[in-house]
Amino acid sequence: MTSLICNLAGVALRNPIIMASGTFGFGREYGELYDLSILGGIASKGLTLHPRSGNTGCRVQETPSGMMNSVGLENPGITSFLENELDHMVASGAVVIANLGGAHLEEYVTGAAQISESCDLRQRQGQKAVDLLELNISCPNVKEGGIQFGVDTEVARQIVREVRQVTRIPLIVKLSPNAQDIVAMAYMCEQEGADAVSLVNTFSAMKIDIAQRRSAFQNTYAGLSGPAIKPIALRMVHQVSQALSIPVIGMGGISSVEDIIEYIMAGAEAVQIGTYNFVNLHAGEELVSGLTAWMEKEKVQSLDEIRGDCLTSIANTDLSNQKSV
Repeated sequence: MTSLICNLAGVALRNPIIMASGTFGFGREYGELYDLSILGGIASKGLTLHPRSGNTGCRVQETPSGMMNSVGLENPGITSFLENELDHMVASGAVVIANLGGAHLEEYVTGAAQISESCDLRQRQGQKAVDLLELNISCPNVKEGGIQFGVDTEVARQIVREVRQVTRIPLIVKLSPNAQDIVAMAYMCEQEGADAVSLVNTFSAMKIDIAQRRSAFQNTYAGLSGPAIKPIALRMVHQVSQALSIPVIGMGGISSVEDIIEYIMAGAEAVQIGTYNFVNLHAGEELVSGLTAWMEKEKVQSLDEIRGDCLTSIANTDLSNQKSV
């Protein structure tokens, strides 16, 4: 019998398809279009300790094979999420992932502690809570002039280490493709107690309004996502998968079942779907159905049969080359 089940830090997902943070809200709107319980998981809108209104001006621009966004982490804040959104996400039946951002170290730590305390209380009351915490280290460090936490490995180490100390929720660290060394960054996360890593977040990009002779975005640069970034994101997932023993969640430009299979073969345990949710409002249900059909057609009973196939083939090729020499 075909099984799409995968495992993230002891949390079982019915399939590897997770809706990425920032493109699915808290699931309410998409839940009106299809049954969210068919999904493997849902990552919440990026949460910060306090509510944020986000950036002003242009927020989204379509590009060839993708889109750029500069939303600015608009969100209701952690307290509002816990009081008004969490129950709805839990009721969806999908694994609940809380995505956490911050403008400085203390905000990350306090936010993680608040989510963790809420989960402990809910569990004591017999209620389901957040299943996984996804730490978004791509946020700008306002105390250091706006440079991203996720660029420098040693700067990011302090956040991962201190957040790990205040929560028992399985911890995913979401990595930026703009990191100086993404493999070193991922390995550091594993060293500091992360249970999984997800990659990649958006690429830093730019759009110029030639009529106004200035950037189309108030913050000059924006995040590029969509099919345009997939080959680069896939390469990064492949590199990280070879270096880590913890699960890797791949994302970046996924818009077909074939894309999902590529990420799995590159070593990913699960995948996240982002921009494609805007292109196809039924992306989740169609991808789950399509992946199931592909596995049945190919007589693949478990994703473990193909996971890391590309890693294995490369290892065998390297070995044969060494023997020939």
